[in-house]
Amino acid sequence: MDKATSPFSALGISDAFLSVLTDENYSDPTPIQLAAIPAVLFGKDILGIAKTGSGKTASYVLPVLQRWDEAKWTLKNRHVPVLVLVPTRELAVQVETVFNLLAQGLATRPKVMAVFGGVSINPQMIGMQDVQVLIATPGRLLDLIDSKAVHLAQVQVLVLDEADKMLDLGFKEEMDRVLALLPRKRQNLLFSATLSNAVNEITQLVLHKPEVIQVTDEPQEVQLIEQRAFRVEPERKGPFLRYLIRSMDMHQVLVFTSSSHSADHVADKLSKHGIEAEAVHGKKSNHARLGTLARFKAGKLRVLVATDLLSRGIDIEALPYVINYELPRSPKDYVHRIGRTGRAERSGMAFTLVTPEDQPHFKVIQKKMKQWLTLEGTDDVDLKSV
Repeated sequence: MDKATSPFSALGISDAFLSVLTDENYSDPTPIQLAAIPAVLFGKDILGIAKTGSGKTASYVLPVLQRWDEAKWTLKNRHVPVLVLVPTRELAVQVETVFNLLAQGLATRPKVMAVFGGVSINPQMIGMQDVQVLIATPGRLLDLIDSKAVHLAQVQVLVLDEADKMLDLGFKEEMDRVLALLPRKRQNLLFSATLSNAVNEITQLVLHKPEVIQVTDEPQEVQLIEQRAFRVEPERKGPFLRYLIRSMDMHQVLVFTSSSHSADHVADKLSKHGIEAEAVHGKKSNHARLGTLARFKAGKLRVLVATDLLSRGIDIEALPYVINYELPRSPKDYVHRIGRTGRAERSGMAFTLVTPEDQPHFKVIQKKMKQWLTLEGTDDVDLKSV
């Protein structure tokens, strides 16, 4: 695509980024990118309500990189100009990757670093030298601040990515401490999948006359996904899961459970019956989690069993299958789970296993979604050989 005709050029993105965007198959801006990029370039505060998979990361990474490149903020060592707060280490790594990827075309690239708990703090303290873009989970950021490894007094741009998840995970107190250390004059970009009361409260505290962008047409997204639900007795769930995967010759399957213990159990059972599977959850080491996610994204692992806590770090454009082995707590989480598939205008399939005890809760989920699924019986399925 010619640089002059690039739709990103029309949004104000400079030529330095256009070749990289073409090489990485960023053809047309998504709705959140169309609305957010010009506003961020203009220096406005942003409240963006958009689901994971809507292209929101690039919607702030591109214009923030361009602002950094044009401003050439000269700060004292260990004073960062760009701070991105995220809820999980998986998202931190993902955002770091996007920053480094899209910065390839710049003559001078910023030093980008992701920091998070669960690993030694010492290499992170040493690595904070000359960092221009810091992506951090709130707890580890405060550890680094307490150790005088980083200072926030000169932050020019603050991004809160997945603010709803940070609040759901109980980070409000940490976020308040971080906000108190920031300069009053700065640009603020807040992105969230939902606009809850807690997110609204943070919005009032952080944003100044924000541009409000809402891209949450969930019913349209869900319509891209073929959904099926199966009534299964509890003792038949494991065998039926194996039957489902084998009978449809599924590969790159994301299975959701309600707890870390259950995720380990399901993955072990699948593996013992010849279906390669691994679990990923908060009790795994950082190295193990990232390695498992990398293998799954590369198509080298057939089944990934995950909890809701880890779901937002699993960003795969063409994931074909999602299976709810256990129901989530809320309809919002159900939509978020099945939204891992059917993305970027591609179709996907989502299956849910419903025990008799689950049926009342599943009815609540369907009512909230305003979509009703026929509960398919499984008693006639022969599961002795699986």
